[in-house]
Amino acid sequence: MKVFVIGSGGREHALTWALKQSPQVTQLFSATSNAGISRLTAGAEVTAGDVNSIADFAAREKIDLVVIGPEQPLVEGLADALALRGVAAFGPTQAAARLEGSKVFSKEFMARHGVPTARYVVVETAEEAFQAVSDGSFGFPVVIKADGLAAGKGVIIAGDEAEARQGIQNLMVERKLGEAGARLLIEEALIGREVSYLVFSDGKDYAAMPVAQDHKRAFDGDRGPNTGGMGAFSTPGLLDAALETRIVREIVEPSLAGARADGFPFRGVLYCGLMLTPDGPQALEYNVRFGDPETQAILRRLDSDFAELAFAVARGELGKTKPRWSEDVTTCVVLASAGYPGNYATGKTIHGLEEAAQVESVVVFHAGTRFNASGEVETAGGRVLGVTARAANLNEATAKAYEAVGKIQFEGMQHRRDIGVK
Repeated sequence: MKVFVIGSGGREHALTWALKQSPQVTQLFSATSNAGISRLTAGAEVTAGDVNSIADFAAREKIDLVVIGPEQPLVEGLADALALRGVAAFGPTQAAARLEGSKVFSKEFMARHGVPTARYVVVETAEEAFQAVSDGSFGFPVVIKADGLAAGKGVIIAGDEAEARQGIQNLMVERKLGEAGARLLIEEALIGREVSYLVFSDGKDYAAMPVAQDHKRAFDGDRGPNTGGMGAFSTPGLLDAALETRIVREIVEPSLAGARADGFPFRGVLYCGLMLTPDGPQALEYNVRFGDPETQAILRRLDSDFAELAFAVARGELGKTKPRWSEDVTTCVVLASAGYPGNYATGKTIHGLEEAAQVESVVVFHAGTRFNASGEVETAGGRVLGVTARAANLNEATAKAYEAVGKIQFEGMQHRRDIGVK
């Protein structure tokens, strides 16, 4: 099987690593300078960000399966372009990708199909937004979300009115995230434990993945700004059976049934970001692909063939295969550049990667890296590495991950020291 992986981050390195384990995969392609991915793949000559260029390459090279990691090409219709050329795609159609591409579309979908979620209002102007946070209807903290794609940076949890007004100013007036802030959602803040619940779906059948818990805030103790994710862990027992049954019945199944009813059967990975509140599970958001860094933690627990599974999803044949998951625990610690999620410098040489990889049961996934002119690996992004360990229990997995973290150095390296503690 010839497989083309789309994307360049830590999630895509984990996907590539998992595909590389399959005896069915004879060739792997990518179009990225990510040092971890490029070591495992052949280069694909495509125009970055051009879905037709990617689809034409896949057809020309007789690619059997294209695994689409990030949300942007899905929202832009890459799966549709591949389908037109007869190439199997692991990822949803453009119509289904609206569940992530527009927070407003997503919320209205939830309301239409009875999926429990926070109270909200859609605002079209800054004046409406200022009114919504000052009239007392949502209280504080209040959640402010950019409507469009924002690379994990479009959610603000404002503790008071001043912070809320500044967030609105940044998103809607100054457009610091571009057109993503043209419309906003103002939502009540849900209180509880946040978890990520992911399922494979082929449009008819679905199969759940192990639950992972992400750590979004930049600093220890869940302080600081929201990021794309500073670490994650996955362990049996994060959900009891009764709670998981509620999640499936009240959120997952209505969401998949709603997609079919609305004319876009969902094929790929549906990520349900959830808050476990005293009143039961509620949906925070959908993503239409694997999360990052949840992917790193989840795929390290997969004991069956990921290529076979992804191909079955793409062909609508998920019912013919059954993923096998380990009872082991995984912990992923993200190493980031100084200043992330704000401004940060790149081009810092990374030391200790080989030593870290020698720690038992550790895999170091590359997120923002590249080779420099001397052939050394250097930083090339905000999130740089995802140091991921697998062990029999959470304490052991976390200890191994941090042991490996201690062997890696680059100028300005920052990370949380409490991943897997809560």
